[in-house]
Amino acid sequence: MPVEPRGNGGIRVESEWRGYAAGEAARRGAAQGVALGAEYIRAVSVDRAPLDTGALRDSATASHDPDTLTAAVSYDTPYAARQHEELTWHHREGGPKYLESALASERDVVARLIQAQIRKALGT
Repeated sequence: MPVEPRGNGGIRVESEWRGYAAGEAARRGAAQGVALGAEYIRAVSVDRAPLDTGALRDSATASHDPDTLTAAVSYDTPYAARQHEELTWHHREGGPKYLESALASERDVVARLIQAQIRKALGT
């Protein structure tokens, strides 16, 4: 950005606005951060899920939509929702609310993952 002194005591500054490019880069970084955050929550929730045969844990998936900056973590077994909600069942490993508790306890980590990806995309 050139800066030139002016005869009348002022200065002349030239700059180039790249707001659109910065906004697009930030959005790309946010999308990457959302994807990483979803995968992180998937991994944490898998460690908390009940373990019997491993089918429940193996069914966990993380997905994201970069256009809407949203993500989802899901479990695809017929009993996943019941295992998640049933507070009276006892397991040798894992327990209820495995997905809900992962999101609640790790939300700050996910926020930092998203922030880091935005900063990386912006080069800051």
